[in-house]
Order: sequence, then structure tokens, then C-alpha cells
Amino acid sequence: MSSFTDIFRQYDWQEVSQSILNKTRKDVEHALNAGSGSLEDFKALISPAAAPYLEQMAQISQQLTRKRFGKVIQMYVPMYLSNECNNICTYCGFSYDNKVRRKTLSSIEIMEEVAAIKGMGYDHVLLVTGEANQSVHTDYFKKTLDLIKPHFAHISMEVQPLDLEDYQELTPYGLNTVLVYQETYHEEDYKKHHPKGKKSNFQYRLETPDRLGQAGIHKMGLGVLIGLEDWRTDSFFTALHLSYLEKRYWQSKYSISFPRLRPFSGGLEPKVVMNDRELVQLICAYRIFNQEIELSISTRESVSFRNNIIKLGITSISAGSKTNPGGYAVEPQSLEQFEISDERSAAEIAQMISAQGYEPVWKDWDLSLTKV
Repeated sequence: MSSFTDIFRQYDWQEVSQSILNKTRKDVEHALNAGSGSLEDFKALISPAAAPYLEQMAQISQQLTRKRFGKVIQMYVPMYLSNECNNICTYCGFSYDNKVRRKTLSSIEIMEEVAAIKGMGYDHVLLVTGEANQSVHTDYFKKTLDLIKPHFAHISMEVQPLDLEDYQELTPYGLNTVLVYQETYHEEDYKKHHPKGKKSNFQYRLETPDRLGQAGIHKMGLGVLIGLEDWRTDSFFTALHLSYLEKRYWQSKYSISFPRLRPFSGGLEPKVVMNDRELVQLICAYRIFNQEIELSISTRESVSFRNNIIKLGITSISAGSKTNPGGYAVEPQSLEQFEISDERSAAEIAQMISAQGYEPVWKDWDLSLTKV
């Protein structure tokens, strides 16, 4: 069966990069007026030539987002189950070569974390682990989902890529959404950042969304780690991937996240720094490109940025996040995967959202789609 790899191999990184840089103001104006959502228009919207049009892009993005999603922001929170990992990744605090104490939550500890998260008001949880098949495997995920399913309306997962049969086994246990970030679509540099472990297999990771689609997963999340490579080119390949998936697995929903490389102890400095205006440009470009896509922003971003991005296209936001296993109740001082920037509580973020005339939604879209 064919996969996204067949599409991906038709493109050359350098040619795509140069094509984006060659876009002109005329191309940008065409993209803003076309409403076609073509990949060439997306190139124009993420190009340097689009920078002077940021205000216009923001206005269009706001209008399109309100039209499709209303004035609501979905609230979610990550729950880290384990920091055990067999991969070496140059940018991650959980990397195998970091000499830190490893921990995987037991069933009792998971329920302690659940109680703390429910106390914050959440009904949407994102389960996160390192990639260690000997300890956090399909059976562990089944037990975890079985434990927490009665307590949450929406369960997402960001763990190691799995085989098709594994996803098919997990969906009956309440798994709704799977996030799998390619990190970078630059194949040579991908291998530099992932020299050891199963994650070093570029193609296996690239084809994970195909397996999710074949398993009938309700929603999948895409993205790259901004800072590993040129963000414009990586974002084009993400859009290309999204376009392919929407056509082939049209029953599934999709989301995009925008994680910028954040520090950890002894961590990697970004190869390419994306400033705040460029991130706003990218968010607005995705919204103009695709009116149906859910766009998510995490606590990696600053207080000021998150306050100002609410009205410009974002549809979901995390708050009060801990990036270490047991961080909410069991073991608050254990190793974090990365440093967060916005440390405000979930209640404070909900208040900020409300103050801007939007509604924080703790479950999913079904409660608020009719509110505009």
C-alpha cells in the first residue's frame, strides 16, 4: 500500500526552500485573495515577502477561526507517565544518554495524578511518555487507558510511534487522538538529531500518520520542533503531509502544534531562531490555508505571547502543565522534559481567555460549537 513517503520523495528540500524565498508580494496578495488553500499559496504566506502583510493575515485568520470554531478555546493538559527512553535525541531531557533517574508511574500513582488534574478542572488529558518499549508498551497503555477512561471525556496520546495493530488495539480503550511530530522533515539532519534508538528510523516515523489513518483514529496531531531546521521549509512539508492525509483519511480530524525548541539541562541551542512575529505569521498562514484545522499552543510560549495569540487563530491551549512524570502530585521535583515558559495555573489561563471575550472549554467542541 502506498504511503506519504511516495509523495515526500517527489520533493527536494533545497528546491522547496528556494521556492519559498522566491515568493513575491504579488504572490502573497494572490494568496490572501484566492481563498483556495493551495500549497503554493501557503508557501507565499510563510515567505519573507508576507511579513509586511501580517496585520491583514491576522484579521483574516481571526475571521476564519471565529466562523469555524466560534469564540472558544479548548483547554487540555499533559500528563507525563514516564521519562524512560531508549532513544538518543539531541534536544530532549529524556534522552537515553542523559544520566538521570528514570521513573514510570504505577497504577496508584496514575490515579493520584488524575485526581490532581481533575481538581484543576480538566476533562481533556494528553498522555506523554518517552520511547521505551520494554516498560511503556501497548499493554501498559491499555491498563492506563482503562484506568483513566471513566474520568476524562477526551484522551490524547503522545508516545512512541506504534504498529498498525497496536493502534487498532488501543482505540476501544478510549484513545481519541494521537500526536506524532516528525521533529523535522530534513532527512539528513533528522538522523543527526536521532542517532540511536527506534526513533532514528525516519521513514517509520514519517509513515505513522498513515498507520493512524488506517486504524481509524479520530484525530491526529502533526508538527515539527521549530528550531531544528529552517521553519519555513519544515512547515511546508507539514502542510504537504496534512493535505495528503486529509484527502486519504478524510474521516479523521487534524491538528497542528507549534513547539519551539526550549532549554533543558545541557540542551541543544536552536539552529534557526523563530521570533514571535514569525510564529504569528505561521499560525495565521495555517488558518488561511486550512479553515478546518485545529491549532494548538503550549506552555513553551511566554505569558505575553499566549495572551496575544488567543484571538488570532489558536483553538486549543495547555495550562498549568508539568513535563515530568508525577509532576502534579506524585513527584513534583523529578526531571522535566523541557522548561515551560508560562507557569500560570489553569484557572488563571481560563480567566485570561474569558477576559478577552472567549470561552474556555474544558471538554471538547461539542458543548460550544453553537456559541459565536
